[in-house]
Amino acid sequence: MKSKEAISALGALASEARLSIFRLLVRRGPAGYTPTELTRRLGVPAPTLSFHLRELVNVGLVASRREGRNLHYRAQLERMQSVVAFLTDNCCSLADEACGPDCQPLASSVQMADARKLRKGA
Repeated sequence: MKSKEAISALGALASEARLSIFRLLVRRGPAGYTPTELTRRLGVPAPTLSFHLRELVNVGLVASRREGRNLHYRAQLERMQSVVAFLTDNCCSLADEACGPDCQPLASSVQMADARKLRKGA
């Protein structure tokens, strides 16, 4: 994932309404919800919901599929995981020691020594 893609995805989620929609779709999983179900569950007017869904679809965080006359929206879990991976890429790679159980330093001894020198000089 490129920085611009991550910024777009994070920007789309920087709205309380879109974040609520996305989190509800994540909880629902692949089955997703119709716009009518989303409107009822979230208490968002249909035009407002449509506006927010369009933004989430545009950045790839939500997809729609047609079943007969109904649209079903679902979270794009792979895209969400790509955003998280982008945010945590190289986690602790400049650390002198482990940052936590899920994020160990990846830097070699030489890279770690260089990182220490940079920090001392900064």
